[in-house]
Amino acid sequence: MDDTKYWLWLTMIFGTGSSRLWQAMNVFDSAKTAYYELSSGAHGLKLKDNEIRNINSTSLDDAVKYITECEKKGIHIAGCGSREYPPQLRHIMNPPAVLYYKGNISCLRSRTITAVGTRHASDYGLEAARRICTELAMDGIVIVSGFACGTDIISHLAAADSGRPTACVLGCGIDVDYPRENIGYRERILENGGVFISEYQPGTRPFSSNFPKRNRILAALGYAAVIFEASLKSGSLITANLAAEQGRDVFVLPPADIFGSRFSGNIQLLKEGAQLLLDSRSVLDCFRIGGAVDGEIRSEQSVQISGFGVKPLASQVQTPVEKALSDKSERKPKKSAPMREKTRDTAPEPTAAKASDRTAPAEEAYADLTEIERKICGLLADGELHADMIAQRLEIDASELMVELTELELIGVIRSKPGKIFELIRG
Repeated sequence: MDDTKYWLWLTMIFGTGSSRLWQAMNVFDSAKTAYYELSSGAHGLKLKDNEIRNINSTSLDDAVKYITECEKKGIHIAGCGSREYPPQLRHIMNPPAVLYYKGNISCLRSRTITAVGTRHASDYGLEAARRICTELAMDGIVIVSGFACGTDIISHLAAADSGRPTACVLGCGIDVDYPRENIGYRERILENGGVFISEYQPGTRPFSSNFPKRNRILAALGYAAVIFEASLKSGSLITANLAAEQGRDVFVLPPADIFGSRFSGNIQLLKEGAQLLLDSRSVLDCFRIGGAVDGEIRSEQSVQISGFGVKPLASQVQTPVEKALSDKSERKPKKSAPMREKTRDTAPEPTAAKASDRTAPAEEAYADLTEIERKICGLLADGELHADMIAQRLEIDASELMVELTELELIGVIRSKPGKIFELIRG
């Protein structure tokens, strides 16, 4: 059960999607530590009255029993430290502490795109979604969408009807039949390796306030976001903006009618710099098809929340998620957080000229890299580095760097480690 029971207990105390949980994790080293110190009262945090009541009335056994009850219904739970938990979610603002899911959640460790649009799409928008998502799915891209009527379900079925997995991110409980029009498609999606996920407990109704919160997960799960059709009031614009903030590429279908309100959102996104979606190749190019390998996508967006009237230790430089998972690597044993911080502080600082001139070893694996990618590999050739240190040495913007690091991870040249640490993969 790993540490899922502790993460679930925390959601029972602070509530689903509450930033208060992550304010607490600014102070504690792990979900397990948070449980023991909060339940014993030895924490020194300034808690709200309802949070104190929840602590006094909720035991760890309650969380364990709830996990067992869900399993009996075929509903699985992945805590933030679980192997099943999609790694790209750990680096967003206010990540879900637990995810409820049915189906093959491991499909989210492949290359993914988020496809969204309006519920009342035009024939043009629906046909574009069907054709492009079918081609993307056939090329091994997992389609992520919100299981709504219109564009969402067309995108999901484009993958499922091709025998490929698709991920449905819900704004209600995993067991709630919503929307009713799409319930008949659930089995088809699951039979083809798809998954349904939600941060909301089973039985949670589809309240309208759930969906804007859901969109941060929807945006983060895709390496790129594709917007097929949206008005200025569409929730798809929220997803598109969140994706851009998280460092994702955003592709937008050209409007069928530049004067029609149903495409006003498309026009705004294109004006703001979104990339033009003309065919599936537009999206596939960002994955470098032919040289890319399936890999974990990580965003530069970090969780940085403070609160509870307690000031975190001055030495704390990791985000709450990264700090809580610092000893739970899914790859290989690594240094403790203090040692990693020491490495960042004491590593020799080359001159700006040397840093910018260094390149990776002249191996065939690096032959097709861009100049900036070779410079990154050159820095990592001497050992692992924090992303901030790489950006500082190369004198580039942090968001630009994270795009390059993600590309290098996808093609199997580097790997990321908790705490935004990166290392070179040596053949």
